[in-house]
Amino acid sequence: MNNSDLMNTGQRVQLSQRGRARSHFGVSLLFTACPLPNLFYSISHLEFVKLTLLVILLIMSPVTPAFNQTSTRPQALIIYADPFVGTENGGNIVPGAQIPFGFVHVSPDTANPNTAGYNPYENILGFSQTHVSGTGGASKYGNFLTTPLVGTLRVNNLGSPKTEEAASPGYYTVRLTRSNVKAELTATRLVAMHRYTYPASKLSHVLIDVSSVVQPETGKDAIKNPHPVDCWVHVIEPNRIEGSGNFIGGWNQSPYTIHFSAEFDRPFSAFGTWRDNRIDAGTVAAANEGRVGAYATFDTTSKQTVQMKIGVSFISPEKARANLVQEIPNCDFDVVRRQAEAAWESVLGQIRIEGGTDEQRRIFYTALFHSHYMPHDITGENVWWNSPEPHYEEFYAIWDTFRTHFPLLTLIQPERERDMVRSLVDTYIHTGWMPDSRIAGANGMTQGGSNGDVVVADALAKGVMGIDYPKAYEAMVKNADVDSPRPLYEGREGSEYRRLGYVSMNYPRSTSRTVEYAYDDFCLAQVAQALGHTADSRKYLERAKNWINVWSDETRSARPRYADGRWLTPFEAAHFYPDKDYSYWDAPFYEGSGYIYGTYVPHDAQGLINKLGSDERFITWLDAFFANSPTRDPTFNNGLYNHNNEPDFLAAFLYIHAGRPDRTQERVRRILASEYTTGRGGLPGNDDSGAMSSWYIWGAIGLYPNAGQPYYYICSPLFTRSTINLGGGRTFTIEASETSNKNSYIQSVTLNGRALDRAWLKHEELVRGGRLVLRMGATPSAWGRENRPPSMSTKSGFRN
Repeated sequence: MNNSDLMNTGQRVQLSQRGRARSHFGVSLLFTACPLPNLFYSISHLEFVKLTLLVILLIMSPVTPAFNQTSTRPQALIIYADPFVGTENGGNIVPGAQIPFGFVHVSPDTANPNTAGYNPYENILGFSQTHVSGTGGASKYGNFLTTPLVGTLRVNNLGSPKTEEAASPGYYTVRLTRSNVKAELTATRLVAMHRYTYPASKLSHVLIDVSSVVQPETGKDAIKNPHPVDCWVHVIEPNRIEGSGNFIGGWNQSPYTIHFSAEFDRPFSAFGTWRDNRIDAGTVAAANEGRVGAYATFDTTSKQTVQMKIGVSFISPEKARANLVQEIPNCDFDVVRRQAEAAWESVLGQIRIEGGTDEQRRIFYTALFHSHYMPHDITGENVWWNSPEPHYEEFYAIWDTFRTHFPLLTLIQPERERDMVRSLVDTYIHTGWMPDSRIAGANGMTQGGSNGDVVVADALAKGVMGIDYPKAYEAMVKNADVDSPRPLYEGREGSEYRRLGYVSMNYPRSTSRTVEYAYDDFCLAQVAQALGHTADSRKYLERAKNWINVWSDETRSARPRYADGRWLTPFEAAHFYPDKDYSYWDAPFYEGSGYIYGTYVPHDAQGLINKLGSDERFITWLDAFFANSPTRDPTFNNGLYNHNNEPDFLAAFLYIHAGRPDRTQERVRRILASEYTTGRGGLPGNDDSGAMSSWYIWGAIGLYPNAGQPYYYICSPLFTRSTINLGGGRTFTIEASETSNKNSYIQSVTLNGRALDRAWLKHEELVRGGRLVLRMGATPSAWGRENRPPSMSTKSGFRN
């Protein structure tokens, strides 16, 4: 595939980029408890009908999994997605209720939580409305903790043991044994709904802590935690409580303000406010730094159920109430739950699988579930600037998600992908930079390159329309050519990179930044070419070779260099460098080693093969990389392949560039089998906003994206059939009827009935729809060895 092949799609998109009309997902689905004809706004009639049918299906039939190929009834998939997967083993998942990309993620907060707020072995403090999930780094959110309790009113010592804890997409329930209260949670985009079933009592209470935030760090590290700086609450008879909180700290240490409006399904029998340890019968309370909140009391001697809906907003309490009225005008918990379940059933149905084991199906649909958590759609809630554009927050962080998560959304949620990219471009317009990460209205922290560049290039190369690509290109050029005054938060540490061709040891994360900048420059070159900036494309394509400047032939790895050209000595290619000499963020490699970052050449695998001398030497080098790297084992610190971080996600697929797709098939199968399981510890590390989960999805169906480029590697699928819904009545099916643990090697492939002799697939071939049929066997074959994927250093690859 030559450069003109790659750019045809992009040029077509350029002609269409003025088409800025919002899609039906430009404003996210707003689920309400009103009659179905008023269920959504900004949604097409066809989609309304489809989701209505899903609601009816969930109401009329039991949710039981049935992968019966002879059945004509739609399969219920939400039963396969487990919200508890990743709540242990550093996955940092919370198990509460959310709709796809909804901002509200109402979930239990516990003592001694993970960074998202939950620990399955600790007492539950209550249920807060906002969370990030599956992230590394410091915490954020955990706002407006609500706690049901019975008997003497208290505002401290709220933790309760639990029993009967269960969750499914869009729903969470638990019994708090201390007060014998059953709690149930569900959600819409901006509103949480709670249902509490109390024992018979005249003193059944709900506390709302307006000052609450997730507190994962202890001891000297507690200073990293978010904390309140100014909060207030107002009780409004007969059944409403509203308030606001200003917070600072957590991820980015950045401030944010958030508001709420809560409404109960019946009047209070008593109410009041509290501050720190003091309970008051008043209607208003405020605090600068301490705890503050309100309580409502109900008589549950005859009617034991109390329902509460609580809307949130970044704009004002009035806007929070408007969200509440818009999304749930009536208090009917079961209706809201069914609508949330229907939304999840719809997104999980974008990929339907057949075959495989029950465990593999559960891992797969849980991974697809996780891939729709973040970023959060807060369109209509942009308090930071005035814009009609879609707005998303919690890009946490693109350094993780550009590799597998965004390419997945490009394929199965193109309208969402379009709106996310539009939000990134709009952020550039109003803040001056296109972020690499962003949360709660603040850019940063940047872990490596300006990897929003890759997201833009991926969308353009794959024909995502409705994006202002010239403006996105402007943002990318600024990343590449203008020094950022705050490179930890946005842009690049660029002047030395442009002058020397690498980032030296004068700067933190120097070597990993260099190889990431080189690929970002490659992506910029492709966008430049697509938009007709030929001279710019040549300039950035030349810069894309800069990875070579930190490649050491002596160590056969990426290696740090000083500004005068000297190599770091002594140096171990397999060593992670946060140690006595380098802190975590100051090390020359970010979450990786010289060996790991030696594999990071997405655009120039052939160049890496050339540096190592031959296909055979490259294969031996990769074999050594994967050897002695048992999974879930302390090999993290010796720097061999380590799947619990993203920098070497691509490594297993590089064998295909050396003519050994069978090695890729072996490695991917091993990773799928050993790194992912069912159960609470089922992820190999932080899910990183769906990055880890989406890797599984790709590998399990037998494809893998090279993000920013319009092709996919072909690997060994777990399932006999995977059908991807491409929209517009088109589907793409991957069939491997003989696949099994034994038959893990591809023998031959046909695409729409014609033989395919390469182990990679063009995006244009996939997106047209059709059938990719793989004949499987128990031994390696010669299939796919000759026709190599594109690479910058090959004559048939990328060139200007």
